[in-house]
Amino acid sequence: MDQQTKKALKHDQFVDSTTHGLEWASENRRRVIVTSSIVLAAILLVVFGVLIYNSRVSQASAAFGTAMQAYQTPLAAPGQPVPPGVKTYPSVAERAKAANSLFLGVADKYGVTPDGKTARYFAGLTYVEQGQNGPAESTLKQVASGWNNDLAALAKLSLAQLYRQTGRDSQAIDLYNELTAKPATTVPAGLAQLQLAELYESQGKPDLAKKIYAQLKDKDPKGPAGMLAAQKLNPAPTGPAGQ
Repeated sequence: MDQQTKKALKHDQFVDSTTHGLEWASENRRRVIVTSSIVLAAILLVVFGVLIYNSRVSQASAAFGTAMQAYQTPLAAPGQPVPPGVKTYPSVAERAKAANSLFLGVADKYGVTPDGKTARYFAGLTYVEQGQNGPAESTLKQVASGWNNDLAALAKLSLAQLYRQTGRDSQAIDLYNELTAKPATTVPAGLAQLQLAELYESQGKPDLAKKIYAQLKDKDPKGPAGMLAAQKLNPAPTGPAGQ
């Protein structure tokens, strides 16, 4: 086959391919347009959703900051001198009440954002500080059942403390054991075990407490939990002899 024939064949193949491509595009034009429109709409929808979410995250962060400012407002007894322009609350309960409404507002409006989820946890804490045990328990349980493991662990730890305060030690023990079996960054297993040991001490069960302290000391002698456990097992002497 000579060079001229090869060029002619290549040219014919190119022409045929181009012709077939144009014919396919012409025949499927509507389908291509519809598909392209759907893809473009999906991309725009994702971009729009991201923009909306980021905007809500920013708004949630600002609202959560306002709630935290109220929660950290200093206390001042009636008649106590206060610098001009400094806001205070007369008691922990009054401050918790004011902060609680703000935290609930953030949680209800921005519940899908990280700050919204954290706000609900603080709403539970401020219910506790007001002495509203029922709302505190239901709110903390809601956080404890969430997908954020670190936040859920904090809620469980607070729930355990609430159970202890309300005479439900067995439920507190269950939560401490659960936190020990499934620790989180916010609540390490050692912390849960220390709380459990303190509960046993308050129940007049020093042997159970000492067993936990000994295990913590042996497992992590140089860690925070192990060092605290060692102090519990060998408390420093008090009085003139220990001075």
